Amino acid sequence: MHISGAIALVTGANRGLGRQFAIQLLERGAAKVYATARRPELVNIPGVEVLPLDITDAASVAAASVAAGDVNILVNNAGVAFGTDLVAGDLDVLHREMDANFWGTLSVIRAFAPQLAGGAILNVLSVLSWIGFQGSGGYAASKSAEWSLTNSVRLELAGQGTQVTGLHLGAADTDMTAGYDVPKADPAVIVKAGLDGLEAGDWEVLADEWSRVAKAGLTADPRAYYNDPYSLLQQ
Repeated sequence: MHISGAIALVTGANRGLGRQFAIQLLERGAAKVYATARRPELVNIPGVEVLPLDITDAASVAAASVAAGDVNILVNNAGVAFGTDLVAGDLDVLHREMDANFWGTLSVIRAFAPQLAGGAILNVLSVLSWIGFQGSGGYAASKSAEWSLTNSVRLELAGQGTQVTGLHLGAADTDMTAGYDVPKADPAVIVKAGLDGLEAGDWEVLADEWSRVAKAGLTADPRAYYNDPYSLLQQ
């Protein structure tokens, strides 16, 4: 998939990784970038076309797909993380995480899929697709579901020539991770890796050491993660 001359749409483009995606897509020569957000007034990126989009609202998704009917690259970046445990956490909050990260992503894909024949989708996933931490059960479950979604959608859209790439990362230095004292990557570096992988036709991009170690460890004894997950980065 060539970004130069393409028309892209980024969800959650008002900050963090989404903002970086919009900026770097323009820098790589995209002909147009739709920068979408639930609160579009917060998008302040020169050169983009701003659209309102709440991925958890069916009417909003439908309206965006009509307004941006020329898109051939879809970047599913929008998501939420509330730091909620599965057993004792607020069930309504857990539903909100799944509604955004899984159902919201799927809703956007379904709406835009017909116009993405010959185009591409990039889903922003997480190292927590594969491992969990205390206090992040809801987010991890939703991202694991989104990983499975990514792999299934890839097969379902292969017949129309739509490339589907999953971008995995540990923690990037964004507002979402501000309260966590863990190693964090520069969002610009993560986004560059994702767009490089998109242009290379990769199915999966492991953008940092967190994601590479976690993916490599999937065939090992899972106790290696949970005894001391941070030590994995030293291996």
